[in-house]
This record gives sequence, structure tokens and C-alpha cells, in this order.
Amino acid sequence: MAMAVIWTGMVAASILCGLATGNGPAVAAAAMEGAAAAVELCLSMAGVLCLWMGVMEIMKRSGLSEGLSRLLRPVLRRLYPDFARDRAVMDSISANVSANLLGLGNAATPLGIQAARLMSRRSPGRASDSLCMLVVCNTASIQLIPTTVASVRLAAGCETPFDILPAVWLASALSVAAGITAAKVFGRIWRD
Repeated sequence: MAMAVIWTGMVAASILCGLATGNGPAVAAAAMEGAAAAVELCLSMAGVLCLWMGVMEIMKRSGLSEGLSRLLRPVLRRLYPDFARDRAVMDSISANVSANLLGLGNAATPLGIQAARLMSRRSPGRASDSLCMLVVCNTASIQLIPTTVASVRLAAGCETPFDILPAVWLASALSVAAGITAAKVFGRIWRD
């Protein structure tokens, strides 16, 4: 609700400023051009996201997803020790991490919500340290293949949309390390 008010206010302010300065036609043209560009971007991104969602489904059906889950379990057990023996939670978390590794934030979000719901059953009404860690890891997420960013770059006309890989790897690794460190430190400081 608050975002709707903010966006409506911004649009109203820009229209009023455009009319006050005599640039009403330019504002109207920019609005139409922006709307057309948004539709084009959404359609081009939808194709790439469908491709990677298909890859995720193939990974799931072929058992590769389960193999990746097994590979991630030692790390995830250390990050989420309270849920190390809860297979449903660990499977949801590993699916979330897998989607994030492939740069599929749109696919990772529902998986993260599912894991958060399962985790919140143990401490209703209160965010546990593990749940906070999930939010941090999901938000910072290490991305091996930045699919969404590459699709935006491709839609914008970039001929080499994946040339950003080294920077993405470094930035995402640093953000995850900083997030995990902060979550661990604050988890120790703010004990009940």
C-alpha cells in the first residue's frame, strides 16, 4: 500500500512539473515510450526466464537437483544447525540456493518463502537466527550464472551479456560473506 502511494505521488509530481514548465507533450511522449520499452523488456526477459525454469525442471527430473542438494548439505547444515535433521526444510533451502546460484531470483523467492514457512513453525511469531540467516543468504545470494541481469543486458542490445561474470562472482561472494558474518555476530549479540 505504501509503495502504491509513493509511486502515485511520483507520477503525479512529474506530470504536474511537466505541465507547469510547459513540457506536457514531452511528458506524455516519455510515458508512452517508457510503457512500450517496459513491455518489450518483460517479453524478452520472459523468454530467458522460461529457458532457465525449464533447465531447473530438467535438473529436478534428472536427479541433478538432488545431487546438488547433497553437495550443498554440509555447508547448509553448518549455516542452519537447528534444522540440519529436518529434511523438508533442508530440501527447500537447497532448492532456494540452487535457484539463486543460477541467478533465478524469481524462482528462488517462492522456494525461500516455503523454507521460511517450514522454519517458522518452530518459533511462531518470532524470527529465529536460522530464519534470519535464510533471509540474509537469499537476499545476498551467490550467483554463478546471473540469468536475470544477463537477460536485461541482452534485451538492451548487449552483444556479450555474460562478460560481467567475474564482477558478479566477486560481488556476490563478498555480499554473502558479509551477510553471514553480520547474521552470526548479531545472533550472538541479541540473545533472548
